[in-house]
Amino acid sequence: MSPELVGTDGLARCAWGNTAPDYAAYHDDEWGVPLQGETELFERLSLEAFQSGLSWLTILRKREGFRRAFAGFVPEHVATFGDDDVARLLADTAIVRNRAKILATIANARAVARLDVPLDELLWSFAPDRGTRPRPRTMADVPATTPESVAMAKALKKRGFSFVGPTTCYAMMQATGMVDDHVAGCFRAG
Repeated sequence: MSPELVGTDGLARCAWGNTAPDYAAYHDDEWGVPLQGETELFERLSLEAFQSGLSWLTILRKREGFRRAFAGFVPEHVATFGDDDVARLLADTAIVRNRAKILATIANARAVARLDVPLDELLWSFAPDRGTRPRPRTMADVPATTPESVAMAKALKKRGFSFVGPTTCYAMMQATGMVDDHVAGCFRAG
């Protein structure tokens, strides 16, 4: 077993999960666990979009602030946000204050309302069959995009979503268990 997989707690996990306590908790309890539900998946898609260009650790540490600021990520509530809400969000130090990402989150909530299928059904339709690709040996073996994430990004953009490129979609697929990228040797590897 590769030494970078073993954390200070003696647990073997994907190397990134050993770089900060917040990462270890996220890795051990959430990352790669299959997730369903419109609100839950809208939150993850939104947070992955906010992460673009930033450290995921920044997003994790601000997640509760994001939940408060964005009405628990209930799409119907976020879809009603107007100019006063945008101003409120831009002043909220508990979140990442990026106007383009804030506007995209509101627009994406409105796009959820226009979907012809439930959001979780749409997103999960791009999940590859389990076991169709080999388990990554190291994080270097984990792709940034896949044909499925490219197709998901195109389908979402066609439906009016933004800040949902193939890399963001793939990160969301990893986070929500649509794919299992726990490396060989990680205690979570199935």
